[in-house]
Amino acid sequence: MRVGVLALQGAFREHKQALLRLGCKVTEVRLPQQLAGLAGVIIPGGESTTMAKLMQDYGLDAGLKAFYETGGALWGTCAGAITLATGLVGLAKQPRLGLLDITVARNAYGRQIASFEAEVEVSGLGPFRAFFIRAPRIVRVGPAVTVCASFAGDPVMVREDGLLATVFHPELSGDDRIHRYFIEVVAGGYA
Repeated sequence: MRVGVLALQGAFREHKQALLRLGCKVTEVRLPQQLAGLAGVIIPGGESTTMAKLMQDYGLDAGLKAFYETGGALWGTCAGAITLATGLVGLAKQPRLGLLDITVARNAYGRQIASFEAEVEVSGLGPFRAFFIRAPRIVRVGPAVTVCASFAGDPVMVREDGLLATVFHPELSGDDRIHRYFIEVVAGGYA
């Protein structure tokens, strides 16, 4: 299976390494034509406003929407989750893909200095060590969205069809189970 990692900025290298450990072929995606032949794309953590503006500049916003509409799977981590969300608290005009029926609040778990690790129970996978770095908080999930993991009562991993979002950073954990879930269940079972 070939999976792409949006490589405009942010933690794309760590995602690429996790995918390679799982035996995937990986494409660093910087232009819309690089989406061809991919089963899924990971939108990494980083800075959501910068990432969204770069996606617009390179035509990746329209490219990723078309990719999803034709059966491709998308996974957003942290800033990537913000990019996928239909709603954004206080910043309705920030550009984003708006595909996943959730509303998020940016940096809701605190600034960089408030970053933390916590164990979360991921449905079907068990306990997972999660890294929260300036993480957004999911404050609303739509009726078709499945909550896969929660922390302190808030959803932190959600799925809707071929869309997956985590507000934490699985790529930093050294535990590739969520990457495997994306490859086998989300990208492999969607389409």
